[in-house]
Amino acid sequence: MSSGALLGLDIGTTKVKGAIFAPGGGVVASADHPHATARARSGWSEQDAGAWQRAVAAVLAELDRQADLAAVGSVGICSQVNTHLFVDAHGDPLAPAITWQDGRCGDVAAELDERLDDAARRRIWGEPYHVDASYLVARAIWMERERPDVWERTCWVLSPKDYINLWLTGEPASDPISSIGLTDGHEYLSRLDELMPGVAERLPALRDPADAVGSVREGRLGLPAVPVAAGTMDAWANLVGSGVAGPGEGIHVAGTSEILGVLSDRGAGAPGVVTFPERDGLRLHAGPTQAGGDALRWAAEAWDRPIDEVLGSASLAPAGSAGALFLPHLAGERAPVWDSRLRGAFAGLGFEHGREHLCRAVLEGVAFSARQLLEAIVHAAGIAPPELVLSGGGAASDLWCQIKADVFGTPLRRCAILDTGVLGAAVLGGVAAGRLDRVDRGAEDFAGHDRVFEPELGHRERYDDGYARYRAVQTALRGALAPGASDPGTPS
Repeated sequence: MSSGALLGLDIGTTKVKGAIFAPGGGVVASADHPHATARARSGWSEQDAGAWQRAVAAVLAELDRQADLAAVGSVGICSQVNTHLFVDAHGDPLAPAITWQDGRCGDVAAELDERLDDAARRRIWGEPYHVDASYLVARAIWMERERPDVWERTCWVLSPKDYINLWLTGEPASDPISSIGLTDGHEYLSRLDELMPGVAERLPALRDPADAVGSVREGRLGLPAVPVAAGTMDAWANLVGSGVAGPGEGIHVAGTSEILGVLSDRGAGAPGVVTFPERDGLRLHAGPTQAGGDALRWAAEAWDRPIDEVLGSASLAPAGSAGALFLPHLAGERAPVWDSRLRGAFAGLGFEHGREHLCRAVLEGVAFSARQLLEAIVHAAGIAPPELVLSGGGAASDLWCQIKADVFGTPLRRCAILDTGVLGAAVLGGVAAGRLDRVDRGAEDFAGHDRVFEPELGHRERYDDGYARYRAVQTALRGALAPGASDPGTPS
């Protein structure tokens, strides 16, 4: 008999994370397990859905060793989004999942975008929406052209959490929040087939994130037959897990990418920012960058050094890295730039710079990219948050937290539980099972905050100058560093 413990899972970009929370609050057990990303071609980024399953199984096995899965009373799952898996009528994958980092559909997206005038955009989306390489319809068009056998057999296009939910319950479903650019916040857009015939019929039914899609099938991974929530995207689950629910409150999730968002009861949105449909009188204005922790991982691998050693070296360099700059656009950039052809760079280097300056420049470059996004979000929301609630694996570094507070000029309040997506998913599961009464503020009994990072005013001028140079270099290099860019001396 279940005691009502809450299980949360997060199908992330680099690993699956999970935790069991006691009914009255507190972490009972936690675990994570990595899974790989394949980059077979330049700009491609794929994952094996079977690896998600194996990682979930490994996490549940470890949680069972620490606690007892029989005590679980509900399951909630969140995941990376704009990662698309094409499955057949049996729920079996037909090809590797195309992740949010994949840029292969950039040309298709541009082609789709160019054939739509503002009137068509407003007819379809109700606003001047622009598509990018990660948009599901662009990927469906690409699949139909390049892998027509896969497209013909596709029954559903699923996100990672939708696929795991289907595996656990046998029920195909998604939620309106995760289905970015496909819904009006409640239902699928009625004119999706204007973009591509056949797309709408391959989308799973929509359920509220806190609705139960079904129960765990008997004998599935040692879990009892308890309700499984529809769940939602990682950003929204982090919002729930951070306890952010009021106007003017904001989050910063330091994960594989940097996710920032501000809740607002005003603001009309802004170019480059994802403004979600209104829920309970509030809109979330948010966006993801392309590489946050992933840039640090890349640097550590490129230099053949452990991440802790890179962070240690960075701590030896002064604020501003003595003028060295890093652009973390290793696979293009998402919000607010949305340019899949942009590439990363070190700039401003001289003989005075050593490894410690380059290591710190990586951390500062990620912070500059996040500041660029935050400025756009504040413009979209019409309100500047007095502080940001900080979570995610990158928040484990005090040095990086302080750099970001200094670069933003905004205090960062760090969550005691950094995996707020896992906690938010668990809360959704608890509401779906009737074990919790509400989603908003649902994390209050489970977590608090461990530290506030206040901006160091003495660094402000140095970082403002660094950020201005970062933006100038970014502008100058757009196009010049794109794959296949023309020789600057050759007319194009």
